[in-house]
Amino acid sequence: MTVGFATEEIDPSAPTRAARLKWVVVVDTALPAGRAANAAICTAAATVKAVAGLLGDDAIDADGNSHPGLPWAGCTVLAADAATLRTIRARAAARPDFFVADMPAAAQQTRVYTEYLTAVGEAPADALDYYAVSIVGPRNPLDKIVGKLPLMP
Repeated sequence: MTVGFATEEIDPSAPTRAARLKWVVVVDTALPAGRAANAAICTAAATVKAVAGLLGDDAIDADGNSHPGLPWAGCTVLAADAATLRTIRARAAARPDFFVADMPAAAQQTRVYTEYLTAVGEAPADALDYYAVSIVGPRNPLDKIVGKLPLMP
């Protein structure tokens, strides 16, 4: 199943809570600020590539300069400890109506992408630690998975 917005669902004039799908990025609270930002940005990049309709139109300022489109339905960045992050990822990944992009720890522990691929490929799924998880899915079920997690500080 492909997760995304159909053209007729995209309504940038509506409040973000009116969108059928919700987008959250959950980041490990133990990460230093720079690594946390990196993990959130990398999972967001993977999400935008895979989920249709997330970005709104470009904004044009009064002088005619273009500013690339941003998420019209919003994106909430939340914080969780490593164990909660692993549970959230597992619960979200089990749903066919959710899109999940994650950043295993190996992504920040290697400097060459093929080394990252090898490290992940050699690790059993239950041994992977995650630094961030980006999830897009139907609003109510996603709210139940992320619960009352705080915003990332």
